[in-house]
Amino acid sequence: MLIRASKGSARQFMTTLPQRGPRRNPGARARAPSLGQSGPIRVLMVTARFLPDVGGTETHTYEVARRMALRADLELTVLTTDRSGSRPTREDLDGFTVMRCRSYPRRRDYYFSPGVYRQIIGGNYDVVHCQGIHTAVPVLAMAAARRKRTPYLVTLHTGGHSSALRRRLRTTQWRALGPFLRGAAAIVAVSRFEEQVFRKACSLDPARIQIIQNGGDLPASEFPAEVIPGRIVSCGRLEHYKGHQRAVDALPLVQRSVPGATLHILGSGPYEPQLRARVAALSLQESVIIESIDPGNRARMAESLSQACVVAVLSEYESSPVAVLEALTLGVPAVGLDTAGISDLIKDGLVTGIPRDASPAAIARILAAALQDRRAVVAAGLPTWDAVAARLAHIYLDTLGATPGRSGP
Repeated sequence: MLIRASKGSARQFMTTLPQRGPRRNPGARARAPSLGQSGPIRVLMVTARFLPDVGGTETHTYEVARRMALRADLELTVLTTDRSGSRPTREDLDGFTVMRCRSYPRRRDYYFSPGVYRQIIGGNYDVVHCQGIHTAVPVLAMAAARRKRTPYLVTLHTGGHSSALRRRLRTTQWRALGPFLRGAAAIVAVSRFEEQVFRKACSLDPARIQIIQNGGDLPASEFPAEVIPGRIVSCGRLEHYKGHQRAVDALPLVQRSVPGATLHILGSGPYEPQLRARVAALSLQESVIIESIDPGNRARMAESLSQACVVAVLSEYESSPVAVLEALTLGVPAVGLDTAGISDLIKDGLVTGIPRDASPAAIARILAAALQDRRAVVAAGLPTWDAVAARLAHIYLDTLGATPGRSGP
């Protein structure tokens, strides 16, 4: 086996908000906790979706939250939403508290949740951290923080969408959020691509944006999984824009060069019936597995990725694909569409690029070559969740002018 070394509707949101609150830069006017206080800094991490929902932002939030919970100088709470109304409104998880507010409508992804605004206004937090920018949740959170004069920061975590209209509105949406972002104490992008998009769309000072990639480390297994010859893994929520159908369409052509090649799709979502119908139409039922892994079962995810000869990320948009970083950390090579944050990984020599408009035959040729080559990636230098959590904690402390506590993740 050869070893390959790695190189290092916006208007709708705005009109639903309360119109009160300071207009100046809240980072300049924000109240700071007393640095002589005996207790830890109270951090509220706000995200539209959290476990048991599955996705890159959910994984990121969980991985950094559970590490920050080990610190003596931080007291962490995750505030999220619940469209179903069936989940616990409060629970303890791995050393931190999770609170959930109802969001509306039940079957759409706007995540309008007035409870998020009320929780911040009525709470007593030293810093608010918005994880994700593309729903109503961060808008409400930032508006509440401004009114409360609490410093806030934003990790962008942009994502794609299966709706062409929603994709066309993205740039307008980012521009509408510009005043909120310019008032943030700090902005974190998870890729160079994301930093460039928001710097231009929102007229942001590049010096105020920090790039912190997602981590990729998974729990070590006592009994490492055996690689399954010919196994292709495609990870991600089952949405049209995630591109799993591209891997399905390419598989029969891959099998001409690599007899017995199989596809393992890891994820869940609304596009599953269409994917299964496509698999049946191509008579691939014996060659394709579609499986949803519990987001808390990180060991099972590590096992499934370790069984792959190659991981395919054929999504139209990924800001920083967690599953690909996880695969690379495990030494599994990856191929991906040359678009958005995936392009950064291609430029860094970590992922083999596929043209965005590639035909199924072209995708199949690249997948077959990766299966036959069986090269492994060297994981040295790839980001870890410990490093991500440490850098975010440093931003909290720096924002408040505080000094580190006695322990860290």
